[in-house]
Amino acid sequence: MPGAPIHTPSDALVFFGATGDLARKSIFPALYRMARSGALTVPVVGVAHSDWTLADLQQRARESVESSGDCEKDPEALETLLGLLRYVDGDYKDPATFAKLREELGDATTPTHYLAIPPSLFGTVIDALAEVGLNENGRVVVEKPFGRDLASAQALAADVGRAFDEHAVFRIDHFLGKDEIMNLLYFRFANSIFEPIWNRDHISSVQVTFSEDFGVDGRESFYESAGALRDVIENHLFQIVALLTMEAPAYQGYGAVQAAKAAVFKAMRPLKREDLVRGQFEGYRDHSNVAPDSDVETFAAVRLFIDSWRWADVPFYLRTGKLLPSKSGEVVVEFKRPPQALFDDAVSPDHHPNRLTFRLSPHPEIGLAVRVKTPGAEFTGDAHELTLQVDATEERLPYERLLTDALEGDGSLFTAEDSVEAAWRVVDDVLTDHDPAVPYAPGTWGPTAHADALIGDDGPWNNPPTGKATR
Repeated sequence: MPGAPIHTPSDALVFFGATGDLARKSIFPALYRMARSGALTVPVVGVAHSDWTLADLQQRARESVESSGDCEKDPEALETLLGLLRYVDGDYKDPATFAKLREELGDATTPTHYLAIPPSLFGTVIDALAEVGLNENGRVVVEKPFGRDLASAQALAADVGRAFDEHAVFRIDHFLGKDEIMNLLYFRFANSIFEPIWNRDHISSVQVTFSEDFGVDGRESFYESAGALRDVIENHLFQIVALLTMEAPAYQGYGAVQAAKAAVFKAMRPLKREDLVRGQFEGYRDHSNVAPDSDVETFAAVRLFIDSWRWADVPFYLRTGKLLPSKSGEVVVEFKRPPQALFDDAVSPDHHPNRLTFRLSPHPEIGLAVRVKTPGAEFTGDAHELTLQVDATEERLPYERLLTDALEGDGSLFTAEDSVEAAWRVVDDVLTDHDPAVPYAPGTWGPTAHADALIGDDGPWNNPPTGKATR
């Protein structure tokens, strides 16, 4: 089936959904920064059904970039972006729209088609692209969610696969384009000192927390169809777990990275009812577009196991939620206690053992907690953390990085279909077989009694700091 060869640069970017909210908030600022860095030199053809003109699209792009705060740094880059824009207005169900697109692309032979549109339209657009031959030597970028369960993910894959080979499909998740997430992979395999202890013999448990201090305003309809388990844990947090636990890729290349991650997803034990805690913040049902008896979870915590030689019986505790005390992302790798009680306080259950902490947000940091003897004659000590603060001043925007990679044909930071389906298999049963969501007060760490019962003796949960973080 058609698709541009791997690492063949694209000579055009076709942007479906160019007048939408995602474009305004994220895509135009990313394209501007790509133009500023020299990564964007090809025509950008916006496609939408909004009765707009090219001038309207250019004005939207200008307003988007100016509101992002980047425009004043390089006005010439903004003019470069505006000069690259093209526009096709038309109904996605009308063949004439794609005839106009074919004409607008001119001599382009390896276009990248970015579908920033609802998944329900993917099949319609992909079939129309194939009808006019725009899948030939092209690639397609699709936005998450990649389905809402295993069956819908497989149906979506079938839609895409009718026109594009797997190597030409780029499933974009902006989360994977963040520097702090990429650093997990780099840290694992650029530092050999942790490899001998990065296994079940030395690690007792792992916690991953992704908390948000805001609610669902403006996203009520989406959340009613998704919930925290689908929206964050099944994709974002599973990806973090894969980067933490994957075996070393066999070679430098995105195929090796994808294969190593897929092996982790396939080794994840399917969740059961007792592995999941669901919560709903008080007042959620008062929102518009929310059912008065809604059982959608705005908080989810799971206990996950990876049935592999390296990770057998090591529990991974993942949690996420809305209206929690802070907006934070954190990974805590807790090591086992010393095997012999040479110093009583070092093995006391009241004291944490050694732990490695990756603080992903709001400020990237890596901390290693160790115990150090206090001055005096007694053999007692305290835990101290050695902290590395990561400078993020030059960080690229996630969409800037991912769209650049898609245009270059580099799929390292995208998600392969076998990984998508394997991840859905882990959660598929508990999407319908679960306990009711437990109410929790906004500003708390969810239904704490239930979450504490889930983590049990591997607890307590490590709660990220609240309030505004300082550097």
